[in-house]
Amino acid sequence: MSRTDASPRHRYWSNLVSATGFVGSIVVTLFGLLVLTFVIGRMMPVDPVLAIVGDEASQATYDRVYARLGLDQPLYVQFFRFVSDVLRGDFGVALVSGRPVVEDIIRVFPATIELGTISIILGAGLGIPLGVLAAVRRNKLPDYLVRFLSLLAYSTPTFWFGLMGLLLFYAYLGWSGGTGRVEVYYSGLVSPITGFLLIDSILVGEWDVFWSALRNIWLPATVLGLNSMAYIARMTRSFMIDQLGQEYVVTARIKGLSQRQVIWRHAFRNIRVQLVTIVALAYGGLLEGAVLIETVFSWPGFGGYLTSNLMMGDMNAVMACTLLVGVLFIALNILSDILYRVFDPRTRAA
Repeated sequence: MSRTDASPRHRYWSNLVSATGFVGSIVVTLFGLLVLTFVIGRMMPVDPVLAIVGDEASQATYDRVYARLGLDQPLYVQFFRFVSDVLRGDFGVALVSGRPVVEDIIRVFPATIELGTISIILGAGLGIPLGVLAAVRRNKLPDYLVRFLSLLAYSTPTFWFGLMGLLLFYAYLGWSGGTGRVEVYYSGLVSPITGFLLIDSILVGEWDVFWSALRNIWLPATVLGLNSMAYIARMTRSFMIDQLGQEYVVTARIKGLSQRQVIWRHAFRNIRVQLVTIVALAYGGLLEGAVLIETVFSWPGFGGYLTSNLMMGDMNAVMACTLLVGVLFIALNILSDILYRVFDPRTRAA
């Protein structure tokens, strides 16, 4: 058999092994996430039975609910029951709302996605150029300013920025809306279509609702995006400094290429793959860390839902939210791997 005949077969098996390993790693990670979620649910210092029946219930009532929840079964039986319910999309009923947990998450999660998406657009849109500027002007005034602002934004508690933002831009200047996704008198005027209020208000032509929603979202999105902006700016600066010291950059300058071409067409192009991971992880961190901002701004999203149910001791909702955050990070990592292959052909299988 010639080498030309064997080459396609070799590539086929190589790609098959690579795809099998990729899928296998996802399955193992998801299984580990299920185990971790189950353990967290069992280790929480909250009695799910008391959360349902209350402190005044009789022992007979307590025992009946205890058995109905399957807590009298061995742990391995409880775990397989938990996995079975998850695979069927059944997370039980939330104590606060009285609705299935899945329905509650579908209702509140778009608000967090909308807030987090605008935040990461602002964070990456400002953080990347600032990081490039700091690297190009290394150890000069722009670099010192970017590093100082990044350190300030990264180390200051997000909720403090939120409170100060409300005090300045809402109470004093009146430039932003107050709490919630929209002003009270616009609440309920737009029925959910996509769940994203800005998009839904455009689809139905409710422009007053759109401008009210935009006025309400820009401040929490900016505050939430400050942390990611600082992180992305610092990492971009580090990546760019490394690239600007490479020989190919010196060669490009010797050839007479302009500063802009050297920076954006050569140096920046080689850090895109690294920035994909940074931005993806920052986005996941925004969605996970939106709890404080949603609390400060009374934002009816995923973070507020998780907080309220955690305070009520509703383990069905808490475990579902924990699992969702984990799945989200796994999905973002998978997306990063895919974008790696798009931006860097060297990572594709031969």
